[in-house]
Amino acid sequence: MHEINIEKKVSEMLIRLSGRIDSNNAPQVQDSINEALDADRKHVIIDAEKLEYISSAGLRVLLHLRKKLENLKIINVNPEVYEIFDMTGFNQMMTVEKAYRVVSVEGCEVIGKGANGTLYRIDSDNVVKVYNNADALNDIQHEREVARLALVLGIPTAISYDVVKVGDSYGSVFELLNAKSFSKILASEPDKFEWCVDEFAGLLKKIHETEVPDGKLPSIKETALKWTEFDKDYLPADAYEKLKGLIENVPESNHMIHGDYHTNNIELQDGEVLLIDMDTLAVGHPIFELASIYNAFVGFYELDKGNCKDFLGIDADEAERFAKRALAVYLDTDDEDRLNEVIDKARVVGYTRIIRRNIRRGALEKEKGKAEIELWTKELIELLAKTDTLEF
Repeated sequence: MHEINIEKKVSEMLIRLSGRIDSNNAPQVQDSINEALDADRKHVIIDAEKLEYISSAGLRVLLHLRKKLENLKIINVNPEVYEIFDMTGFNQMMTVEKAYRVVSVEGCEVIGKGANGTLYRIDSDNVVKVYNNADALNDIQHEREVARLALVLGIPTAISYDVVKVGDSYGSVFELLNAKSFSKILASEPDKFEWCVDEFAGLLKKIHETEVPDGKLPSIKETALKWTEFDKDYLPADAYEKLKGLIENVPESNHMIHGDYHTNNIELQDGEVLLIDMDTLAVGHPIFELASIYNAFVGFYELDKGNCKDFLGIDADEAERFAKRALAVYLDTDDEDRLNEVIDKARVVGYTRIIRRNIRRGALEKEKGKAEIELWTKELIELLAKTDTLEF
């Protein structure tokens, strides 16, 4: 038994299919669709939410329709029917979108925030990363692929096992049983400060020692040059040229960079430290990583230290102390001059990134945002005057 509901809109036609389509009713289904098609109709969407089964005869109906319409799209396909499309190669001939389980994060605990999404605990065993980008399916696929790569290369990380719909966006579901972020550990168990520092720095070293096969991850240096180009209009010409030269002269590297490394993105689960939020993975020189760490622990809060508590859950002074102590362990030195030298190099790249980020998010339209951009630009120009290399 089957049912067809056809709704014509200004720019497209929506066809809702339900029940079963097989050799017994496929001719009738095809006739119904053909009768409804306009000669100039270009965009047709088939909603398969209630379609329970489709046989080869039904697939031929869709194939016939695909020959007429380049932009045919099939959406809300349940797992059983999607498997048929996958096995027969139909999802390579046309757009076929699987139906996703709907999850609500209303009232759920926020356990972490990253550059591209927020992590919520949805039950005692599972968390979901909800992406900021409403059209996030490509982002999710990318993150799952690079997370698998990292795991294969020896980086401990959680792997998403499901994709869900969350409001107007999408999310990746991970199993993180009783996991606790380093941010929450620092906030609730201050006696574990040094333990967190050692684990944080140790994992960072492991990441940066990991060689990545050619072409598997993007170059962070190429990305940083784009930040620099964006900032060109907001810097004096000589400062821009100096900055561009410094970035260009950073040596290429095939070693891993996380790209958003901070205590929200490190989880402790059953005694194991796990790295999450892997969508920013890249390769390159560690100065780019240290720059993002500086921003996460210090840079963002230089004008308003209260923002640190909102993001990391700890006071700004404590965050800065943690970051500097972790750098000392990472570099294996307590020499203040050496630490400050590397921090200043990280600040050059960090300000380059943060200026672009906040301007793109409308900072210049608000008084506080203008003040932040002015502060970071001033600091960047002063640093450029005394920096000859970003290597350390």
